[in-house]
Amino acid sequence: MWGIVPAAGRGSRIQPLAFSKELLPVGSRRDNGADRPCAVSEYLIERLILGGADKICFVISPGKSDILEYFGDRYDSAQLAYVVQPEASGLCDAVFRASTVIGHHDSVMVGLPDTVWFPKAALKTLPDVDLSFLLFPVDCPEFFDAVVLDGDNVRQIQVKQADATSNWIWGAFKMSATGFRDLRLLWKQRSCRDEYFGTLVNAYLDAGGHGIGVKSGESYVDVGTVNGYRAAMALLANGDGSDGRSKLSAGSPNDAVRSYVNANSEGVL
Repeated sequence: MWGIVPAAGRGSRIQPLAFSKELLPVGSRRDNGADRPCAVSEYLIERLILGGADKICFVISPGKSDILEYFGDRYDSAQLAYVVQPEASGLCDAVFRASTVIGHHDSVMVGLPDTVWFPKAALKTLPDVDLSFLLFPVDCPEFFDAVVLDGDNVRQIQVKQADATSNWIWGAFKMSATGFRDLRLLWKQRSCRDEYFGTLVNAYLDAGGHGIGVKSGESYVDVGTVNGYRAAMALLANGDGSDGRSKLSAGSPNDAVRSYVNANSEGVL
């Protein structure tokens, strides 16, 4: 199974950086018995591998050779490959450029490399269907792609919608080989105009496609802003590092992160 890491974005929300945003140090990890800084994208790669990926495709822009230099050709048990996205043209374009290396019979998982979420092994809960989403509860779904469900069936993706009716957002998704081909074909039939994956999924559902939403996520942080970076550090500080589940227990999984961000925004921290 392939994991796709779309890493061609400019990272304008957290600039200036002297390196690709996917290499932003967030927390640390053990390496040969010693602690070392951990690049934020390593959290996604770890989760993709735990979800069953044995091959990872980075989709990078021409100026992000530092990602290739950092990761090389292997990470843990997974082989790595790299595909170039000439311009930052949205998530759909990035995901389907990986078809250069993905085989005709390969299923895929996709996540965002500037996020940190728990449980670490949540991707294992996604079923082997054409399209499934790993869902997380958030307080401000209007900043994400909110997923409207009927039971566990996806009815609509509300893309950064101000009046979102669901507080469950997708944090990662999985496609069978058939689902990947069908969605790529539909995207091409729509003249590749879908920038957001959610708008393509809505068209896919309207055309008779089927998606499943799985509410296995507990905590989710977008590290693409300074406040998000601080919230991620708070989230990791509350993680136990053993079974992949966070220690956030004050009412809801996001309470510790929420209190940290609120305090920071009020100038307390």
